[in-house]
Amino acid sequence: MTVALAASGLAMVSPFVWELLTSLKSLGEATRVPPVFVPAQWNWENYSRVFTAIPFGQQFVNTVVITVVRVAGQLLFCSLAAYAFARLRFRGNNLLFGLCLSILMVPPQLYVIPQYQIMASWGWLNTLQALAVPGLFSAFGVFLLRQFFLALPRDLEDAARIDGCNPLQVYWYVMLPLVRPGLMALGVLTTIWSWNELLWPLIVNTDPEKMTLSAGLASLQGQRLTDFPVLMAGALLASLPMIILFSVLQRQFIASIATTGMKG
Repeated sequence: MTVALAASGLAMVSPFVWELLTSLKSLGEATRVPPVFVPAQWNWENYSRVFTAIPFGQQFVNTVVITVVRVAGQLLFCSLAAYAFARLRFRGNNLLFGLCLSILMVPPQLYVIPQYQIMASWGWLNTLQALAVPGLFSAFGVFLLRQFFLALPRDLEDAARIDGCNPLQVYWYVMLPLVRPGLMALGVLTTIWSWNELLWPLIVNTDPEKMTLSAGLASLQGQRLTDFPVLMAGALLASLPMIILFSVLQRQFIASIATTGMKG
């Protein structure tokens, strides 16, 4: 078992090791056949060249801003919708929830053209809001948080209403703090998804100053010749925030993800 776990860990780490080694090679070493594993000379200037090849700093700020806005929006709007579907009784509850879940059955690529037309009609092309607004809500987030709300005892709501709380106060002061593991799980998944999203940023924005890191790094790939050391250096720098965030909050991340399978 130990050998199997060690081999699995090595297989998972090896792409990052190869990425690091490639980022320190020259272009000739990176494209040589058979491949060169360890560079003859450590080319640290590849990391500085990333900042001249693309506006890396601005794209990093764009990515952080968009990720924060999306996470905040999903935690708010998805939790509101999930609470309404799980705890409130109104006509058409199940029908509306079924329509919400039906969104998950449609490939996201089908939404690209309508979303682009909406952004164009609003004059939002090459803007940060065009990247952030479509990600403020997700059907998956509603489904995930609804399961957490359903697991809470109704006695808590009844006690809060006896104390004079209206439905919004019950949601904010009583129910929302109790689904913190679900909020954490949704926040983690939304952060990863938003940080790595590529298709939509490439389509809606063509100005490098308004792109995210994923789209900016994709622009480093040339049609004939790609500077792989610079590309790998940029990819490593872009992945460092997620690696550091996971290292710092590793225990909370694993606990929140594991808890999602225990609610029903």
